[in-house]
Amino acid sequence: MLLITGTSGGLGSLIAGRLTDRPDVRFGTRAPDGPGRVRVDFDAPDSLDFTGVDTLLLISAGYGEDDQVIARHEAAVSAAERDGVRHVVYTSLTGAGDHLPYALPHRWTERRLRGSGLAWTVLRNGLYAELLGGLAAPGPDGVITAPLGGGRLAAVAREDLADVAVRVALAPDAHAGQVHELVGDRPLGGTDLAAAVGARYAPGSLAEARTALSGPDAASFRPPMLVTTYSAIAAGFLDSPDTGTLRRLLGRPPRQALEVYARTATASGRAASGPAGG
Repeated sequence: MLLITGTSGGLGSLIAGRLTDRPDVRFGTRAPDGPGRVRVDFDAPDSLDFTGVDTLLLISAGYGEDDQVIARHEAAVSAAERDGVRHVVYTSLTGAGDHLPYALPHRWTERRLRGSGLAWTVLRNGLYAELLGGLAAPGPDGVITAPLGGGRLAAVAREDLADVAVRVALAPDAHAGQVHELVGDRPLGGTDLAAAVGARYAPGSLAEARTALSGPDAASFRPPMLVTTYSAIAAGFLDSPDTGTLRRLLGRPPRQALEVYARTATASGRAASGPAGG
């Protein structure tokens, strides 16, 4: 049996949608509400039960403070060891992202898997083109002010990452002990983004971005997380394109990240201009 965790999240829900009709797959979520859905809550480690699971597709347990994310992943790996799971496929962060503040729990989890008695595969996912659509959408004046400088991001479509995860999780033995770097094949800069949505690119400063992100409802870790993401892109640490791994694992050309960005950025702009956006 294959168990997928985090199926109520963005990536997990895409993966689950591709496997809905398979009787040998279970879908883990905190609040199961349908056929094949089971409770998987890493914040309640005593409730975890992976009995009968052969392959665990461990979707990274969300952003949070490092100790919280590490505790969640420790609970998952420990339960997998205890309950006889054979193979864990883990969705990690691209190696180019080591400069990002949220990299540490991913690297900790990779190390934990290597030291376990489990077979493992690591999918090092690049930053989503959909994320770029939120971080660098044009404002109401048609200007993109995201502080990307002259940097570029090898963004990848989340749909492609879901397709790869499905392929690997259904045939994990072929990927045992491997780390797959999954990034986009065309790094995108601010001018590329602006041209795709008919906007103008006039990057602001990191300080201005931090102020804009630091609203009263923002989680304390979120502004530094996103500001450092901008900074890493601007400094050129996330611009290395796919060397063929993504294309090989997909068995086809990747989706165009710029098109995904344009759709997401346009949707973000509509939402911001609607009643909820003021």
